[in-house]
Amino acid sequence: MIPFQMIVFLVIFLQSYTGLAYDPDPVNDYCIPRTEFSSIFLSCKNTSLVTVDDFIYSGIKDPGNFKHTGFSSIPVSSTVFPGLNTLGMSFVRADFDVDGVNVPHFHPRATETAFVLEGKIYSGFVDSGNRVFAKVLEKGEVMVFPKGLVHFQMNVGDSPATILGSFNSENPGLVKIPSAVFGTGIKEELLMKAFGLNDKEIAKLRKKFVPQ
Repeated sequence: MIPFQMIVFLVIFLQSYTGLAYDPDPVNDYCIPRTEFSSIFLSCKNTSLVTVDDFIYSGIKDPGNFKHTGFSSIPVSSTVFPGLNTLGMSFVRADFDVDGVNVPHFHPRATETAFVLEGKIYSGFVDSGNRVFAKVLEKGEVMVFPKGLVHFQMNVGDSPATILGSFNSENPGLVKIPSAVFGTGIKEELLMKAFGLNDKEIAKLRKKFVPQ
């Protein structure tokens, strides 16, 4: 039997280790994956076969379809843009209709910088002391969201808006607060007590946020 003290040590060690996890530094200038091999076993193209097209991506030239929900996002990672592979970064194009909202969310593995390409965006984040840092950003302005902190955006202009977000991780992760709370299997009684809601209100929120 493992001594209790050893179990405590292992828990603390794992928490510390995962807290320091980050994308590894590349050992080559770049690594364009060979598509004929499984992604489980990373293999790079011979550099003599690499072309400039491997470092160009055209998938975010046009906005996403935001008419249904008021918001759309097009994530860009090494999965769709192989030139990003091993470089420790990814990005996203976000488009907002008038009054469109990017709900409170966070990225557990990345800091994000958000550059306003068009429009006026009310943008901000909440730190671990529950202090809100928020401001209306205009075209050409940039805001940074520290890793793991809840942040949000809303189009407050009178025309559609666009943001380009950049992450310092190939796999930043995404946790949307409404979906994580009401769209999962958290016990209803707990949610009622935590938010002061009745069972009908909880059911209504579950119906809205449970994945279809």
